[in-house]
Amino acid sequence: MALINVTGPEFEELVPKDGVLFVDFWAAWCGPCRGFAPVFEAAAEKYPEITFAKVDTDAERDLASAAGITSIPTLMAFRDGVLVFRQPGAMPAPGFEELIQAVLKINMDEVRAEIAKEESKS
Repeated sequence: MALINVTGPEFEELVPKDGVLFVDFWAAWCGPCRGFAPVFEAAAEKYPEITFAKVDTDAERDLASAAGITSIPTLMAFRDGVLVFRQPGAMPAPGFEELIQAVLKINMDEVRAEIAKEESKS
């Protein structure tokens, strides 16, 4: 899937889907956001099987608030509906490539087992 701009309702539909989703929370006035944009866009072209979504925090204030965004850019990665990465700050292309590879290699059976284990404690 190509790079898409998403709103709150679209975000809610994308997150629980199977597969990998990277979300870039950004704003037009943010210098680091503008610097990271070409890195994010290049990755979207390189990995058409991955969903890359951008959320404009100025236009989607409620979504940004609900997602707990306090610094931009903030990058989130979801795998099969599970948040597996979240970090504020721009990321250089080599670091983003490493992150993509790491997310693709995650054993989701192990992640789900760990989540179930933690939920059983509460």
